[in-house]
Amino acid sequence: MSTQEFNSLVLNNADGLKPFAITLTKDSEVAKDLCQETLCKAFTYRDKYEPGTNIKAWLFTIMRNIFINDYRRNGRKKIVMDVVKSSVTPYALS
Repeated sequence: MSTQEFNSLVLNNADGLKPFAITLTKDSEVAKDLCQETLCKAFTYRDKYEPGTNIKAWLFTIMRNIFINDYRRNGRKKIVMDVVKSSVTPYALS
């Protein structure tokens, strides 16, 4: 499959990504970012796509994995911030 054929295939199936992104994120702006990142990764890793397989399922899997990784990353950030907040004592006002 040529690069142009792959790009057309991805872009023709991109419309279905936004509703799925909104379902995952519950936020329209975050969903737009998730869609963009999904398309970026799809184009970057086009060599991983096997022609003849379900492109929509492949794109949705990429999106779901990005969402899960971001969710986990944000959870770890929250834990670290909670630990930092609890270990820092405010300066006493004199």
